[in-house]
Amino acid sequence: MITQKKIVRRKLSLLELASELLNVSRDCKMMGYSRQLFYEIRRNLQTYGADGLIDRLPGARGPHPNRVAAEIEVAIRDHALYNHCGNLRATRSMSSMV
Repeated sequence: MITQKKIVRRKLSLLELASELLNVSRDCKMMGYSRQLFYEIRRNLQTYGADGLIDRLPGARGPHPNRVAAEIEVAIRDHALYNHCGNLRATRSMSSMV
């Protein structure tokens, strides 16, 4: 939690310094940020407020678009277990059955 506060304070000081110097490039060099990251920080602050400055790890966005239906997964698993073979071999043998 303390680390997050430090990061937020550092980002706020980056934005304040940029408004004082009126030179984003020089400000970013002084603070050790890229210009692209500066504009992303500014956009997050404008959009989400102070919560936008907290670093978040990207999380799962839902199931993979190429994922097969649950019934098919269960059928492949059961076939592989019954015939003592791996999932790749089970998938190939099941596709030849269809």
